[in-house]
Amino acid sequence: MLTLIGIAIVIVGFALRFNPLLVVTVAGIATGLAGDLPFDQILTSFGEAFVKNRYLSLFILTLPVIGLLERYGLKEQAQVLISKVKAATTGRLLILYLFVREIAATIGLTSLGGHAQMVRPLVAPMAEGAAENRYGTLPEKVRNQIKAYAASADNVGLFFGEDIFIAFGAILLMKGFFEQNGIKVEPLDMAMWGIPTAIAAFLIHGTRLLLLERKIKRQVEESQVNDSTSTYV
Repeated sequence: MLTLIGIAIVIVGFALRFNPLLVVTVAGIATGLAGDLPFDQILTSFGEAFVKNRYLSLFILTLPVIGLLERYGLKEQAQVLISKVKAATTGRLLILYLFVREIAATIGLTSLGGHAQMVRPLVAPMAEGAAENRYGTLPEKVRNQIKAYAASADNVGLFFGEDIFIAFGAILLMKGFFEQNGIKVEPLDMAMWGIPTAIAAFLIHGTRLLLLERKIKRQVEESQVNDSTSTYV
């Protein structure tokens, strides 16, 4: 029973909002000591687990880099850049990102993009900049809507694109499941069946992104009318 003390530490630590890394570390050490493991063996296990899974911590390195770039004007530069492209609209820009994201995921480049690396620092500010070029100052509600659509373009492109990549984990999982139940299916066949779904997802979400342009225009006009009415009153 004492070996379950780690669970209690995690629950209490998260409930009191302590640092998650510290809570998990203390829980691991406590569980090891409760299981009569020598302290040096616990540290050795920690080290081996870190080395085997060190790629998981790489995303932590990207966060301070993105923060520094934002502090020194990455968002502003992205908006200035998009303002020079007169034909750029929010809908067209997000459709282009959706297309690139889906094609990249199709060939296994799932890390080419992402919310932390691309959407927040680049795609969303550029989409906002394109809307500001056409409609002027945007209400906060519209800004948040553009950010949400930018995130959705990333999600849809990745989710339906990676289903076509035959080495994707879900494809291999389905192959193993079918084989265990006596059904022989090749990964290439399953990937081929993912192509119509990916095309349909692109067309449906691309249409939603095109309609976003009208929604932005209508909401900005309503906001301007409301502002002028309140000023007059």
